[in-house]
Amino acid sequence: MHLSVEFAPLVQTWVVVAAAILVGTASLYALYRRIPGAWMRAGATILFLLALLDPAIDHENREPLPTVVALVTDRSQSQNLADRRQTTEAARQAIADQLGRLPGIDLRELSVSSDAADADGTRAFAALAQGLADVPPERIGAAILLTDGQVHDVPKSKAALGFDAPLHVLLSGHDGEVDRRVAIDNAPRFGLVGSDQTLSFRVIDNGVDAAKIGRVKVAVRTDGIETATLNVRPGDKTEVKVKVAHGGDNIVEIEAAPLAGELTPVNNRAIATIDGIREHLRVLLVSGEPHAGERTWRNLLKSDASVDLVHFTILRPPEKQDGTPINELSLIAFPTRELFQEKIKDFDLIIFDRYQRRGILPALYYDNVARYVRDGGAVLVASGPDFNGAGSLFRTPLSNVLPADPTGKVFEEPFLAMVSPLGKRHPVTRDLPGGNFDPPHWSRWFRMVEVAESGGTAVMQGPDAKPLLILSHEGKGRVGLLTSDHVWLWARGYEGGGPHGVLLRRLAHWLMKEPDLEEEALRLVVRGRDIVVERQTLADQAKPVQIVKPTGETSEVKLTEAEPGLWRAELPAHEMGLWRATDGTFTALASVGPANPREFTDVISTDKILAPLARETNGSVRRIVQQGSVSVPRILTLPAGSALSGSDWIGIRQTQASVLKGIDRIGVFLGLAGLLLLVGSIVTTWWREGR
Repeated sequence: MHLSVEFAPLVQTWVVVAAAILVGTASLYALYRRIPGAWMRAGATILFLLALLDPAIDHENREPLPTVVALVTDRSQSQNLADRRQTTEAARQAIADQLGRLPGIDLRELSVSSDAADADGTRAFAALAQGLADVPPERIGAAILLTDGQVHDVPKSKAALGFDAPLHVLLSGHDGEVDRRVAIDNAPRFGLVGSDQTLSFRVIDNGVDAAKIGRVKVAVRTDGIETATLNVRPGDKTEVKVKVAHGGDNIVEIEAAPLAGELTPVNNRAIATIDGIREHLRVLLVSGEPHAGERTWRNLLKSDASVDLVHFTILRPPEKQDGTPINELSLIAFPTRELFQEKIKDFDLIIFDRYQRRGILPALYYDNVARYVRDGGAVLVASGPDFNGAGSLFRTPLSNVLPADPTGKVFEEPFLAMVSPLGKRHPVTRDLPGGNFDPPHWSRWFRMVEVAESGGTAVMQGPDAKPLLILSHEGKGRVGLLTSDHVWLWARGYEGGGPHGVLLRRLAHWLMKEPDLEEEALRLVVRGRDIVVERQTLADQAKPVQIVKPTGETSEVKLTEAEPGLWRAELPAHEMGLWRATDGTFTALASVGPANPREFTDVISTDKILAPLARETNGSVRRIVQQGSVSVPRILTLPAGSALSGSDWIGIRQTQASVLKGIDRIGVFLGLAGLLLLVGSIVTTWWREGR
């Protein structure tokens, strides 16, 4: 019952106060003089003063509110180990059934996961706070947490929990669990392409005596290719060198052999991602006799801040003799030996722009260039009519790596450069600005050397579908052959120009093995909550791709063509860790979420993390599986201040929360009862005075 007294004065308050002072003074004087009936006069006057204050008794009508109990179920990835998910679900159902039978209980079922889009680790208390955000703290009777104990956002104290109610923890898993994991102590985030980087790691065995295990075999892989095998002692810090093979992400895996009886081999592997950075791309540009488009390549390469360009133009061949004294020549001698023998491997790309064999380079140096290509280098020949002549590069040992033979014929008539059917699928020429129209929206060219393909892929063509741009793989390297010297017409804006910058830049970077321009590639790309499988191919179809999830589960994904030569599929990235994709030819890797998620840092079921907070809130921690079967405690509702857990039961704190439904107001001096009270006091006083 909720009772209170309220006053609503019928006159101004100061009037009542002044009257009370006068009456009080007079009554005290009468009592002092012992005047008969003084106390009755004072009583009657006080009743009249109270009537002026109009007192009323308020009675609140309240409806009790149910006690809120939060049941939080851990559905993170570590709960998929062994029988944890099954026992947790069985316990959840049993707890929910018990709470459903208790009167005055409002059950809030909450769930916490650790998918790739969420914060790292199991954030059970974040889910609890979010689920109870609309509940006043005084209405919360208890929080029951079903988990393996590996929770990564435990509040430091009861005060930080946000409510005064017991926390009861029911643990999945078993005593005596063992597990092995790999922990990376130090790994560089960046590294220069071609450099060696040092990583340090440890193999940690939990639940067993590491001294009795002996050495453990560890495999080191870079982008899925094994590069080293080590034998290490558990607990010891080990260092290993890895090579940064290419630009972009280099994914390094360190995987330890499994431990007998361990919970999972998933955390036997740790990942480090090293972002490969090219210090600079070194390009050697050798120009032949001057021509209208001579500066096109130079201007393009000089505009790229990532390119270090060395450019030589052969203006004075040895056979040119005009009698000028040597000491008066201002030209720089061509450092043939230094460039083509001593430092040739320092270049990422060599470009011959309308260069002719004029006796400057011995045949041995052309052979060096051919060997440089087979060992992984790149050469581009931008030819003109010179390719047909006696001084053609085709008539040198370099011809062994060129993808086409000159026929001796030169087309000298207007034509539109066209992207070939295969070129529409190739990253170098796909979607060139203006190329998706028929005819394409770019200017004409007027000269092209006819060649007969001997290898490679013609991605652009001229009159009669003759090869215009041919790309070829030779050994470990690459070769490009452009059979026209009129690309400068696009650069000069003739007839509106064309996409010379895009084409030549893509061509140069393809030759230097830019990963995004590979014509045959398999990629995994993480985009938000999804992982995208991309297969770049020149073939008519893309084979299905097998996906291996971080937990080892496999599935097959069929790809659909998104663009010419580019096939895609999307699937939800609901697991953190390393994902693999393979189509039998290529393998791709992608790390979803943190490189080494806390979810699998330690997977052994434990009470050490949550027990201190449970004790501070008068809660409890116990295992779900006891004596081989699922066992849940009885649930009791108890008043505040009572013990809230026992050997086979857990308690819920009863709350006194209620909601106000209405107020009944009873005026003391209103109605017949008030009138009788006042009249009675007057009559009683008169009767007493009459005696």
